[in-house]
Amino acid sequence: MSDAISAADFRAAAGTDDWRVLDQRATATFRTGSFTTGVQLVEAIGELAEAANHHPDVDLRYGTVVVRLTSHDVGGLSERDVALAVQVSQAARELDVPADATAAAGLTIAIDVLDGAAVQPFWRAVLGYEEMTGSDPDDAAPALVDPAGSRPTVWFQQMDAPREQRNRIHLDVYVGTDVAEQRVADAVAAGGRLVTDRYAPAWWVLADAEGNEACVCTWQEPADH
Repeated sequence: MSDAISAADFRAAAGTDDWRVLDQRATATFRTGSFTTGVQLVEAIGELAEAANHHPDVDLRYGTVVVRLTSHDVGGLSERDVALAVQVSQAARELDVPADATAAAGLTIAIDVLDGAAVQPFWRAVLGYEEMTGSDPDDAAPALVDPAGSRPTVWFQQMDAPREQRNRIHLDVYVGTDVAEQRVADAVAAGGRLVTDRYAPAWWVLADAEGNEACVCTWQEPADH
């Protein structure tokens, strides 16, 4: 029996306040303030992960530790992610390491294509990426991921016809639902333009002064879904 849960289920679970769901992964940022404290937190996370036989991605930097949780066997989040998230947050508190929930963010590069099967192999080769595990077998251009897990995912958006005067590559910026609207407002205040909010709160499409686009995305469904 699958223990898969939705993003809303994860956010509603007790003890997950430090975490935000970004593109089917739960992410938390802990402000360690020093490399030594970061190592201590990573060691604690390692012990918890081994005990649970459920292993997150952990990014250790001088003053921060970023933890990302997902369950590959269900293609998203599961009850195991909730359990480990709660334990990781507790370990951070025991080390007196605060979480910064507003810092959670993710990045995907989207390429608009007319013939994905012709385009995708080039990007796979030039980036040294591999096809995403669990991709739809009927998809002519599966999304690509960095084998090391440190660089952005690249996916291919099918177009029906060429679009004149519009870029073919855009960025999908994943943020928590509690910061999305402010991120949109900040981008507009910085000289950007709101192309459409038709799909909010799932995503807003923005453009810079020259028309290059970025989407601010959350886990939520479009309002008219």
